[in-house]
Amino acid sequence: MDDASWNKPSVDDERATTIQSLDVDGAADAPAESSTRRTFLRRASALTLAIPGLGAALESCSSRETGRSATSDTTEHETHAGTTGTRRDSLRFHNPDSKLDTSLKRGTPHGLSGTRPPSAAASAVYARFDPRLPPLPGERSLKLHFHAREVPVRISPDTVVAGWTFEGNIPGPLLHCRVGDTVHFTLTNEAEIPHSMDFHAAQIDPRTAFRSAMKGQSVSYQFTPRRAGAFCYHCGTAPVLMHIGAGMFGAIVVSPRTPLPPAREFVLLQNGYYLGQEAAGTRPSDYQKMLGGNPDIVTFNGRPDQYSREPIRVKRGDRVRFWVVNPGPTMDCAFHIVGEQFDTVYIGEPPTQRVRGVQTWSVPAGGGMGFELTCDIAGEFVFVNHAFGHGQKGAIGTLVVEA
Repeated sequence: MDDASWNKPSVDDERATTIQSLDVDGAADAPAESSTRRTFLRRASALTLAIPGLGAALESCSSRETGRSATSDTTEHETHAGTTGTRRDSLRFHNPDSKLDTSLKRGTPHGLSGTRPPSAAASAVYARFDPRLPPLPGERSLKLHFHAREVPVRISPDTVVAGWTFEGNIPGPLLHCRVGDTVHFTLTNEAEIPHSMDFHAAQIDPRTAFRSAMKGQSVSYQFTPRRAGAFCYHCGTAPVLMHIGAGMFGAIVVSPRTPLPPAREFVLLQNGYYLGQEAAGTRPSDYQKMLGGNPDIVTFNGRPDQYSREPIRVKRGDRVRFWVVNPGPTMDCAFHIVGEQFDTVYIGEPPTQRVRGVQTWSVPAGGGMGFELTCDIAGEFVFVNHAFGHGQKGAIGTLVVEA
């Protein structure tokens, strides 16, 4: 992406743009200017968000308005807002600052058009992401020091993405602790724009703990998980959609005080990539595509189809527990294993919040669940997001049960 694209006005800058309110009942009293073709199309385009099908009816008309640039369109809206004092259309103009997830004030500049292609993309090496849950620490504390970095990440043999990362990889490190352990966390920001850390396993004041660090700064805090389960962590800096979509997420599994039955345990994080055109051998993330919610690639653990090429292997008779965490940033994960059923699904805090004999269960964006089965039949079992529009984009793998 060239410098001009990287420095284009952000969505924060454009947020102040408004359009004139539509008064359908009073259309006969509208000023003469409203009868012009251009004004009609502008107002009608806003209505397409509320009236399904209207956009298709107007498409042929709007396509003939070829003389108007995006800049002049914005200027018109700003002029109407300034002269009439009308309200902002909250459906058309998106506010990317989610106050539920970020401590940043509005107006902080961001590169919202997409991630900037880093240098040395050719040196990025493809490697399968190890899905095994790490062992519990020997002490009753977990000491973590993460670094926010912009790096190229090779997610398949022929695709490198411009990643915003924790510890230089997508996803970030897999973490494991117990209920009652103390997590000591520090984030040091080595990137050009602000970053932060939101742990879903923490119950803590987010304005203090999840605050953003500028380049060269560090933020530290600690928390004690009160509930067991599988939780995502992610950057909470506005716009959160962009930071998660560009790769800043991971998982922490919190084991209950009374251990679950022994099992082979694996962690799968589902994420979607929304990619722009390749530049310097790298695909940047595209914020406008993220707003549309239709990913180019969907993966388990950051790489499409990696567990089809290099399956997860267990032995017949093993109890297998998948911790499925879904940072999103937008779509759900309908987790299913072809040819098997789950003995237990922990939909909330294990071991009490569970259901038995499940074929498929959806993990929402921002959620995490435990899926458990006893592998008593040898064979090759495909696990997949059964919403196949996403599963066929790469959220698929194979569990090989060896005799």
